[in-house]
Parts: sequence; C-alpha cells; structure tokens
Amino acid sequence: MPKPYPAEFRRDVVAVARQGGSIAAIAKDFGITESCLRNWLKKADVEDGVRPGFTSAEAAEVRELKRRNRQLEQEVEILRRAAAYFAKDISPK
Repeated sequence: MPKPYPAEFRRDVVAVARQGGSIAAIAKDFGITESCLRNWLKKADVEDGVRPGFTSAEAAEVRELKRRNRQLEQEVEILRRAAAYFAKDISPK
C-alpha cells in the first residue's frame, strides 16, 4: 500500500484544483492520479459542508461509539452468564 500523502499537500492540491483548470493537468503537475484528486475533492466538499456525508470527525465518533457498544454488549453477556451461574448455584435442592 502506498504511503499516504501529507494532509498539507492534499489541502494545497485541492485548493489549486478549486481555482479551476483541468483535473488531469493538475493531477499530472502534482504527480498524483486523477482518481486520487477526485477523491480528495469529494472528501474536501464533505468536510466543508458542500456535499452531504460524514465528516472525518463524525466518522471517527461513529467508530468510537460502535467500539464502545461492542464492549458494553460483551460486558452485559458476561454479567448475564454470571447471573445464570449463580442463580443455578443457589437454587433450593
């Protein structure tokens, strides 16, 4: 997998592309592919609120909430099993 470009470089390329001109020419000037530049432009539009979608901050929050939810579900399952074990252990004989 290629090493990602620095964020500052991506911001500069997007700024140049937004000023106008051919996507192909700008991509070639900066040594990146057209699809890479198009993806950066789409992501920048989402971040700026021009295009609908999750911003990187929102996506990070969703990932963290999903991770926390999985953890809590595992804890609940452990407590459920413990309760069943102890309930069986103290039942009258």
